[in-house]
Amino acid sequence: MARRVVIIGAGFGGIGAAIELRAHGYTDVVILDAASGIGGTWLANSYPGAACDVPSHLYSYSYAQRRNWSRLCSPQSEILDYLRTVAAEHGVAELVVPNTRVSECRWDDEARHWRIEAETDGEARTWTADAVVVATGQLAQPSIPNIAGREDFAGHTFHSAEWDHDHDLTGRRVAVIGTGASAVQFVPEIAPEVGRLSVFQRSGNWFLPRRNVPYPRPVRALLTLPYLQRIRRWGLKNIYLESLTAAIRTPRSFGWLISFRSKWFMRRQLRDPEVRRKVWPDYTFGCKRVLFSSYWLPALQRDNVEVITDSVERIEADGVRTADGALHRVDTIIWGTGFRTTQFMFPMEIHGRGGTSLRDAWSDGPHAHLGMTVPGFPSLFVLYGPNTNTSGGSIIVYLEAQARYVRTALEEADERGAAAVDVRADVEAEYDRDVQQRFRGTAWLACDSWYRDESGRIVTNWPGYMVEYEKATQRLDPSEYEFL
Repeated sequence: MARRVVIIGAGFGGIGAAIELRAHGYTDVVILDAASGIGGTWLANSYPGAACDVPSHLYSYSYAQRRNWSRLCSPQSEILDYLRTVAAEHGVAELVVPNTRVSECRWDDEARHWRIEAETDGEARTWTADAVVVATGQLAQPSIPNIAGREDFAGHTFHSAEWDHDHDLTGRRVAVIGTGASAVQFVPEIAPEVGRLSVFQRSGNWFLPRRNVPYPRPVRALLTLPYLQRIRRWGLKNIYLESLTAAIRTPRSFGWLISFRSKWFMRRQLRDPEVRRKVWPDYTFGCKRVLFSSYWLPALQRDNVEVITDSVERIEADGVRTADGALHRVDTIIWGTGFRTTQFMFPMEIHGRGGTSLRDAWSDGPHAHLGMTVPGFPSLFVLYGPNTNTSGGSIIVYLEAQARYVRTALEEADERGAAAVDVRADVEAEYDRDVQQRFRGTAWLACDSWYRDESGRIVTNWPGYMVEYEKATQRLDPSEYEFL
């Protein structure tokens, strides 16, 4: 059966899904993306020092390995070039319709297909599809806190995911609000050039070392050997990265050992006792995202850098006022406040069988079978959906598994002559209960984090290992689905 598939998002998930589908005979595929082209988060995030914190030999498709990465964890430009190259080599680059923002996906019960409403460069457009793959991810919508007086600031502001490269920071008084993964990368880059840098921190981070220097020539030569690369990738996946997940899952045993290493590293770097007092985390190792950097803590101890832990009360015309009454005068504010991770594809509207809204279906928090399928939304597949984020692994491993699962779902529908597949409500509910129970006793529940929604329920992360997820999604189980 010929099927039209509309993929929303041209990042690693969307490109990977298109490659998987076309390789197995599903050629009627289109990729819609709100941005100007391929790249997803790696197109949007071009701030100084932007890089992946997962080793490149694993943060890449298993079937499209590159042997010339410049360093362990490659910078944004290399990752973006890699994704564009892979898309072109597999013939999916031309499937992308850029500058296209999808406003609604609506299932037609009678016609048994999806209708997708969008705008391309301001012009209304409509697509119909037998299946929709939502690959917008969890790190697509910049988050800026609603701080009083934000609109009153007389200087220049921007979010790290929307970096203003035309704004020269040389000699300026700069405020960085937020100390998450992006700030940890760009602060050491801009600290030497600004006049004064005020870093506003809500909570400290746990760190593990990573210098991430370019590979020496002999190492680059060794990494071109195919057998060595396969061994290296296996080791990175099954030992190195899974060890961090193991630490988070077992905070009182193996987790204690890894946290000891983190403490030892941080104490060595934090020579200034006052800075150490301010930035030392007050929560269990692994509860929030563990960060890798050998440059962040030294940057905070520069003479022109100040760490401010008093909460931000309001923004005023000439600076940031904190709860202690102090006004920190700055002329530039950079928001390092991350993303609205629990929003997923919203504000896009999605309506399934009987006009049911996905917003209503998720009124008690996002949930999906295997993170991909939601009852009442036939042949709608969410990539990097609820409870599929990884605290220690590579999301590319998950995305490849999900693309394979989507393909097997369509093949199962083809074999049965069905128009669509819809996961059973009882199956999805039982799966969600099991996932939430697996968080018990882990570090993830030891504090508040961006992994949780407003109710405190963890809706972003997978509670297990990469290999477990790969096994669970190896092929669709027909007994778990209704075929329409």
